[in-house]
Amino acid sequence: MSAIAAKDVKELRDRTGAGMMACRDALAETDGDLEKAVELLRVKGEASAAKRAGAETAEGAVQSYIHANNKIGALVEVNCQTDFVARNEKFVEFARDVALHVAAAAPLAISEDDVPAEDREREQRIALEFAADKPENVRERIVQGRVDKWLDEVVLLRQKHVNEAKYDGQTIEQIRQALIAETRENIVIKRIALFRVGG
Repeated sequence: MSAIAAKDVKELRDRTGAGMMACRDALAETDGDLEKAVELLRVKGEASAAKRAGAETAEGAVQSYIHANNKIGALVEVNCQTDFVARNEKFVEFARDVALHVAAAAPLAISEDDVPAEDREREQRIALEFAADKPENVRERIVQGRVDKWLDEVVLLRQKHVNEAKYDGQTIEQIRQALIAETRENIVIKRIALFRVGG
């Protein structure tokens, strides 16, 4: 299957309100068929969950994870709309698992929008230098591919959860979207902090 075009991901996102990763996955699963992708997102509850994305999230929880050696720890703030969901076992488990993941994976930012401009520009420069000797007609795709791969590694929502056995290789965003669909509330990872002794 050919690569998914960014314009198709944007169009699907505009139509459904689902997250970028969910849209890209849906298009990949449906071989780029926009109508089937919309249907797939609706079946998975992503489209309806995304409509809640703008809802205010004034409740939530702060969870922590301290590694067994007491040298690495993480704090996360995960917000939701109601106190009822904030006390929900699955919500609390999600927040704890995000804290564990942050301690293990050390993401640079929560979302793509949070990635510092200088870091993104540096990776773009490195990718351009790498692709400099490649044919001109594929250079842009190579650069975009390398930058996307880097974003998958450093952006929390794009990272696969470190507990792959539990989450079956899903990204943090996919897990978050599934929880939104289940709780029928907007859920936002608001803040993350990683602590290392001597770091």
